[in-house]
Amino acid sequence: MSPTQITDKLLSWATDLGENAREQAIRSSLLPIVHGHVALMPDAHFGLGATVGSVIPTKGAVIPAAVGVDIGCGMVAARLQFPPDANAGRSDLTSLDLPDNLDRLHSAISRAVPAGVGQGHRNPTVLRSHAPTAAWAKWPELAQTAGKQLGSLGSGNHFVEICLDEKDRVWVVLHSGSRGVGNKLATVHIDIARGLMKEWLIALPDRDLAYLVEGSPQFDEYIADMLWAQDYAMQNRTTMVSAVIAAVAGFLGTPVESVDVINCHHNFTQLERHNGDEVWLTRKGAIKAERGDRGVIPGSMGTRSYIVSGLGNAASYNSCSHGAGRRLGRKQAERELTYESLERAMRGKAWNHDKALLDEHPRAYKNIDEVMAAQADLVAIDHTLHQILNYKGT
Repeated sequence: MSPTQITDKLLSWATDLGENAREQAIRSSLLPIVHGHVALMPDAHFGLGATVGSVIPTKGAVIPAAVGVDIGCGMVAARLQFPPDANAGRSDLTSLDLPDNLDRLHSAISRAVPAGVGQGHRNPTVLRSHAPTAAWAKWPELAQTAGKQLGSLGSGNHFVEICLDEKDRVWVVLHSGSRGVGNKLATVHIDIARGLMKEWLIALPDRDLAYLVEGSPQFDEYIADMLWAQDYAMQNRTTMVSAVIAAVAGFLGTPVESVDVINCHHNFTQLERHNGDEVWLTRKGAIKAERGDRGVIPGSMGTRSYIVSGLGNAASYNSCSHGAGRRLGRKQAERELTYESLERAMRGKAWNHDKALLDEHPRAYKNIDEVMAAQADLVAIDHTLHQILNYKGT
């Protein structure tokens, strides 16, 4: 579909955009550091400071809250197969190789991948590198937290899924980010940015749009921590996928390996060239979708997910949605939806069966198929996945 020109500084692919998200995006687009227009993806919804599902080009500054508190959050998907000759020469792992009931596999994955607020492994991993700035030195316990939580899922909308594609092949799909250490680093830098705005007497329409100016020590420290957290988030997803594949192999009693792995951020900023200028391009709940870029766009619990290839749409700054996007806030979902309807939506799938997941009800999210239709000019669909197992933290 063609995007809607909301203002000369705001372009939107969203067909279901709440008024609060619309007003929030307009406020973001009017910041003096914004260079060009803000692009809203089809899953756009109200967020902290900047709208989730927005792509924001800035010149000479970055907005820490626009990157968000889960720096480097993203998706990984991997198709599974048997190693050569492990299964009479047949490589594809399909539904025929799985039992009808996957509850035991769900339990095996939950043992392999800790999930939930603050959860992690008992024995910390020795990290490849420490974040190189003052914030890390000030809170040395972050190193231990990062070590314990490497290979853990978190909570909220983070998940592990076992899915089948259109050819009945088995995939692992996983959503997670930089966990507690990324949250801590982000919060520190958001507070620093707010303080600088007050010190410099810069009035903002929303204090969470506070920014750090390129060339300042605060900017350099944030970029260093952000890049570290992005790398940590990528490692975290890679570690968990390996653990899930090992759990699948143990469940089946035969070796299993991954193929066609896609691992992509959707909360990050980086220098990119657009319209002849170099800008800091922040994707808050959006995937880089340059022509040929592979991406993973999940729906919600009980719905479809998509493996896509970017089409390189310049007006979207080569971006696309990161998922379905919330339709109801968490408290609103808990008031309006029922656990019984969640059970019905998840019928036939292995899942947590936990009332605490009511705020993750499929009806709390936008229709993923409508979201995909709205971005037909941003991505091409390579594979359509439907889940048969969903594991979340609470």
